[in-house]
Amino acid sequence: MTSLSTTEFDATAAVDGAGGTWTSVKDAPVAVNWQGADDNAVLLADGRVLVAGGQEVGFRSSPASAVFDPGPGSWTATGPLRTGRSGHTLTLLPDGTVLATGGLPTPEVSPAGLATAERFDPKTRTWGPASPNPMSAERAAHTATLLADGRVLLAGGYATRANVESTTDSAEIYDPIAKTWTPTAPMNEARSVHTAVLLHDGRVLVIGGTVSVGRGHYTALAFCEVFDPVTGTWTPTGSMARPRFDNTATVLTDGTVLVTGGGWRGWIADWVFNAHNDWTTERYNPTSGTWSRDADLSCARLYHRAVLLRDGRVLVLGGVDASNMSTGFRSTALYDPLTRQWSPAAGLATGRWAFGALALADGRVLVTGGVEHLDWSATDWRLTVSTEIYTPPKGEQ
Repeated sequence: MTSLSTTEFDATAAVDGAGGTWTSVKDAPVAVNWQGADDNAVLLADGRVLVAGGQEVGFRSSPASAVFDPGPGSWTATGPLRTGRSGHTLTLLPDGTVLATGGLPTPEVSPAGLATAERFDPKTRTWGPASPNPMSAERAAHTATLLADGRVLLAGGYATRANVESTTDSAEIYDPIAKTWTPTAPMNEARSVHTAVLLHDGRVLVIGGTVSVGRGHYTALAFCEVFDPVTGTWTPTGSMARPRFDNTATVLTDGTVLVTGGGWRGWIADWVFNAHNDWTTERYNPTSGTWSRDADLSCARLYHRAVLLRDGRVLVLGGVDASNMSTGFRSTALYDPLTRQWSPAAGLATGRWAFGALALADGRVLVTGGVEHLDWSATDWRLTVSTEIYTPPKGEQ
């Protein structure tokens, strides 16, 4: 038996500016974490940033909503969600409103979560119903992908089977103009906590995730598939070398897709025991429909984030190791898609996992919220309200 371990990049390795710099700004008005693939912060049309919902201390789903203005570097609380949600999705629509779908409320009304959706109007700073009708299925830990024609594809997530939490292969499409939900063909695999990205050709790639195997147990998937919105059909595509979930997926400037980290500890190929989650990366070629291994991360990362920078590089930041989720990582790393190599970048002031991160309109990167520390013995976690902005090295924004 072989045992593997990895080492986190030194968080102070690039503080000289060669790997960019971080600046602390005003704290967020509420402490929450976002563990899903699509419940992240959303960049509004005017350059401000919206966060909504998430999980509070005590595992409660939050209705809080707030907007960050990068000009003064400050937050403003807005009208709350009509229903507190975690494990939901947030999607910016073509008209500038934001769609929130599904998720888990507090208290939970179903093992599968919510079948409701709502829309945020940045002008009135309030939330209203997204449709007079509910979604076709209750969903949490699903994905929501904005299609090229402005509709939104929802896929997978938690479902109810014999009144027990399970996973679903179902999918549906939201029309923001007609405000209607239309079921579409199911995926080839039921999955939750997966990732989905819009490819350059307008198709949607769905990656990995977990599937229920009964009695509250789940296993990770390496299977991937592609949705064609023209035909409304799903087609299996190349499988990853490693099963993974809660990973990141980034569409690079050349149209390939970079996947990093995720997964869980356990046995992998050739009788190797992974004591952590995953530190590997893979790249998907949509032309050939195949995956190839790429340069490994310096350490295993789960609940981390990846942000595409203006120069085509990818900033991977924060996260946690599944073997010890007590403290979030401060370390960050830059991926160069041309050399296919990683280099250390400036470390966060606050280590965190399950946080919000996105690229601002001016090329900087905003990071906010998340879990700073988790005490398993007390089943309690310390959430952070700290907010930081990353400035890439001069000349590379």
